[in-house]
Amino acid sequence: MKHLFGIVATTATLLTGTAFAQSLELEKDELTFGFIKLTDMAPLAVAYEQGYFLDEGLFVTLEAQANWKVLLDGVIGGQLDGAHMLAGQPLAATIGFGTEAHIITPFSMDLNGNGITVSNEIWEQMKPNIPTMEDGRPQHPISAEALAPVVEKYKSEGKPFNMGMVFPVSTHNYELRYWLAAGGLHPGYYSPENISGQIGADVLLSVTPPPQMPATLEAGTIYGYCVGEPWNQAAVFKGIGVPVITDYELWKNNPEKVFGITAAFAEENPNTTKAVVKALIRAAIWLDENDNANRMEAVEMLARPEYVGADAEVIANSMTGTFEYEKGDVREVPDFNVFFRYNATYPFYSDAVWYLTQMRRWGQIPEAKSDEWYAETAASVYRPDIYLEAARLLVDEGLANEADFPWDSDGYKAPTPAADVIDGIPYDGKAPNAYLDSLPIGLKAEQKIVGNEVQG
Repeated sequence: MKHLFGIVATTATLLTGTAFAQSLELEKDELTFGFIKLTDMAPLAVAYEQGYFLDEGLFVTLEAQANWKVLLDGVIGGQLDGAHMLAGQPLAATIGFGTEAHIITPFSMDLNGNGITVSNEIWEQMKPNIPTMEDGRPQHPISAEALAPVVEKYKSEGKPFNMGMVFPVSTHNYELRYWLAAGGLHPGYYSPENISGQIGADVLLSVTPPPQMPATLEAGTIYGYCVGEPWNQAAVFKGIGVPVITDYELWKNNPEKVFGITAAFAEENPNTTKAVVKALIRAAIWLDENDNANRMEAVEMLARPEYVGADAEVIANSMTGTFEYEKGDVREVPDFNVFFRYNATYPFYSDAVWYLTQMRRWGQIPEAKSDEWYAETAASVYRPDIYLEAARLLVDEGLANEADFPWDSDGYKAPTPAADVIDGIPYDGKAPNAYLDSLPIGLKAEQKIVGNEVQG
């Protein structure tokens, strides 16, 4: 029935004489895309519901997946033509960490959108260590230094301090590790022989699928977690936890999910790939246009069981420019979810390089790599060339503004200034090894993990 509505909308567009998508010679027009039930799958839902896929002649089916591994396997195996992915997944697959396959991304799905939440019990133990504002509310951003004495207490009592993240190569794993390390807590190393990621760890991180985070926290299996929305706000609504920091506070306008396809799919279906990217760019524009004027409509869309399936009020709590920490402590965070502003959809090489540095920092990449290796790997996975071809078509069709795209970019963002990162350490994607050396906790230079020890 939805396809019929999309066709009606398309016909109406033609009749009104509005600028309209030129049809490319599609190699494949029936596609199935996977996603995980998170707010940031929104560009896929919007491209479907607004008829943007249909405008391109694409008949798309969207299918929720059980977890990130199932989703990745579906894309590699061809059951899915593409998917909403963790940015680390195409990179890890391409370099052979986990399942090996050449996956690319021609489209970045969003900036920001994650948070770190702790249980009520841990929050009460952290609070005495957190400075307060004049009105008595906690001062943000909250450093993991406030958590360190709590972790030490558990350690002295012989109790492991467990926290959850969504996947070993997820932004959430790297963000949680970054926050902990910035506060002096070691999140543990990986080695080829030990992929638990808990070698030498003060805080033991393990995988929990996003929708299961609140229940796992409530059960006491984990004391906190890093996840995308709406699963931090869900903890607030249930009264079981308190988000202590958003990733926007951790690293302003950090990259989040990507749209992933196999390199083979892109090579065999170049026009179809461009058509998909065109539809997704239009969806991102719609999500951010007129100062987020369409966000409540997007919230109603995402609340449906076939998409995120969470209460609309919970999704709206972060999707409409606010974020609730302690119950009742609602603060303005207009850029918590960004889908198009700040070139959010452009697949920057520097974003890819950051993920690769974090894989190296924690031992997922066991050996030192040259700066050239980082640049070459990023360019083999992130494909701004495909993105800009799609954007050019949209501009020519009158469906996007020329000024909204970084036509002359070399693929690298300007270095992230120290003021935009919680630990005050700047990041330059063109100097990955110097960046790794600047981080106080983590592998550097020729260091490697042998057994349970850092050598070198």
